[in-house]
Amino acid sequence: MAPSDGPGLQDGGLTTGEVARRLGVAPTTVRSWDRRYGLGPRVRSRGRHRRWTAADLARLERMCALTTTGLPPSEAARLAREQAAPDTRQARAGHPGVRGGPRPGDVRQECRGLARAAVRLDPGALDELLATVLAERGLVAAWTEVIMPTLQAVGRKWDAADERYTEVEHFLSWHVVGALRRSAPPAPSGRPDATTLLACVPGENHTLPLEVLAAALVERGMPIRMFGAALPAEALTEAVRRTGPAAVGLWAQSRTTASAPLARHIAAVEWGVRGSRRRPVVLTLGPGWAGQTVPGLPHPSGLAEALTALRPVVGASG
Repeated sequence: MAPSDGPGLQDGGLTTGEVARRLGVAPTTVRSWDRRYGLGPRVRSRGRHRRWTAADLARLERMCALTTTGLPPSEAARLAREQAAPDTRQARAGHPGVRGGPRPGDVRQECRGLARAAVRLDPGALDELLATVLAERGLVAAWTEVIMPTLQAVGRKWDAADERYTEVEHFLSWHVVGALRRSAPPAPSGRPDATTLLACVPGENHTLPLEVLAAALVERGMPIRMFGAALPAEALTEAVRRTGPAAVGLWAQSRTTASAPLARHIAAVEWGVRGSRRRPVVLTLGPGWAGQTVPGLPHPSGLAEALTALRPVVGASG
């Protein structure tokens, strides 16, 4: 990541922005904790820029952990100051960006920052972190390397905590959708016959991966029509007939919602004048199709594979 590359690290620490990303908070929050509670760098460098060491970072992590339990910030700060910091060598090895550790921008730290912001239900920090990772990594890498693993980690916490993290998963998903839409360029109009129609199959409400694909297609100049969650079969058929898309992406998260007969039916829908009728290319998307055999219909295994399969069918407008 550019903000933490260069001489600053060699001089012995992280910038405030880099610390904020690792903690999953806004940089203004880090500065506020310094002013209000005395949790700033123990060693100040000359000039205006703070440099945070591994011990400083460990103390702030303790502050984050305590506030997550519901303690008031002032009490959490007092305990963070009083409790002994972890062994400096261990902390140094565990925090990218500190001399001797992995390179800054380590995906594990970015995932941890997103997860912490989500657990605290902190909208400002979460939006800032998502915007940063999308801008610096690009949509496909941000999704596959950072955002999706974070969602999976939160989901595992949910399973282990008897659904106590349900609100965290929903909160994170909603903010991911918002970040995708803010980062995407205006949707291209394109040719009507070069559109990709995207929809979840009937009974399927997991729309987030389809939102990611929609944003990636728009980013590449490929026009889309998004119909979202649980589109009834009759409505799906009518939408295909009315719009005449080049491709249809059907998302199924669960095997109970994936329907091979529906996919074959949509692939057989025709439109156009007699003698030159057309049919869409239907892609079965999502893990729900893993147990369904639909001969002749592509089943991309991930986001990059879906984009590769759609490009020769839909092309790009620019």
